[in-house]
Amino acid sequence: MNIQDYLQSFTERLQIQRYSPSSIKNYNSNLFQFLTMPSHKYASAEEIEIDAIEQYIFWKIKKDNISASHQRIILASIAKFYELVFDKRVNLKHLYPQRKEHKLPNYLTFNEVKKIIEVTHNLKHKSIIMLLYSGGLRLSEVINLKITDIDSNSMTITIRQAKGKKDRQVMLSEKFLLIIRQYFLKYQPSCYLYEGQNNVQYSGRSIQQIVKESAIKSGINKTVSPHILRRSFANHLLEAGTDIRYIQELLGHNHLKTTQIYTHISDVAKSKIKSPLDRL
Repeated sequence: MNIQDYLQSFTERLQIQRYSPSSIKNYNSNLFQFLTMPSHKYASAEEIEIDAIEQYIFWKIKKDNISASHQRIILASIAKFYELVFDKRVNLKHLYPQRKEHKLPNYLTFNEVKKIIEVTHNLKHKSIIMLLYSGGLRLSEVINLKITDIDSNSMTITIRQAKGKKDRQVMLSEKFLLIIRQYFLKYQPSCYLYEGQNNVQYSGRSIQQIVKESAIKSGINKTVSPHILRRSFANHLLEAGTDIRYIQELLGHNHLKTTQIYTHISDVAKSKIKSPLDRL
């Protein structure tokens, strides 16, 4: 079998196990990079040994300075591949990072979000940015959103089969509703809320570029992505006094611990403690 055959076989088995398209894409991307390493001099992928995986991870850390979370994803992809395609359990526990990284998530201030929206004049682009922020949606959720998922009567947006194969609802912002009505009249989507050519789903890469370009245009000196808008949504709700359990439900987090990272930012932002420098 060649590499494409391996990837096809892997994809089919992941689909049988009902992995989401985004997870399958992520697994395949990491696996492809591993299998196409020039240093692999084996007749087949099945013959690759643990030391080759160790060398690959070491190379990725040194060359690409991958994060601990990325390292875990790579190892999970490789282990899942051998499990599903070759029915072979590969023990990679010793390659997983032993110390967790403790980084506060990046987010935008309320005024920074406002700036990004104000400088975005294209109606479709503006509505996409407003949707990402107003409901705290993931990029994949925006792409998969259908017209019928917007309910102006109950003022809700239904996110279907999101991460973890769960449906959930988020609030439909009144300001977003005004923009989306204008958008409907101009673009007249047929199925998905945002469509590209030939009425197919809008490209995730295009949305990433839209957000990036609007942030640059606004003059904000931060790297801004769709996920940063989602984080900002969560943090701004927390700063406004919203119960963290409601925020957990809105974000679609399985565990409260995932949501609690935002409390560290909010506590600092709301704190009345003055720096000793201010007393000088």
